[in-house]
Amino acid sequence: MTHTHNQVTLAGRVSASPEAHILPSGDEVVSFRLIVPRSTAARRRSKQPVDTIDCAAWSSAMRRAVRRLEPGTEVVVTGELRRRFSRGPVGPISRVTVELDSCQRAEQPVGESAVASSS
Repeated sequence: MTHTHNQVTLAGRVSASPEAHILPSGDEVVSFRLIVPRSTAARRRSKQPVDTIDCAAWSSAMRRAVRRLEPGTEVVVTGELRRRFSRGPVGPISRVTVELDSCQRAEQPVGESAVASSS
């Protein structure tokens, strides 16, 4: 059997203040978007210099930590990728989100070298 693993580590900056949402189930989630710089090689293939990744905090401890983030804060996050589907006005919508296991302020400025050194 093949070993499979769903764990990602991303380094970037928080795009805006995190937002709390209460779901119909009564569960609370705090989410934010992480702006992650693309590598030099990726920028050669695309004019887009960054990717914007949705991050979600479900546990109470993680929600408390994420609520304290401010726009522009540089962080390193780890978690699992989740793909969610919903209906939009013109058909199905698919979004990929990182469900956070950890979120820590970056010790060095986030850029290509910081991202490369964390992998």
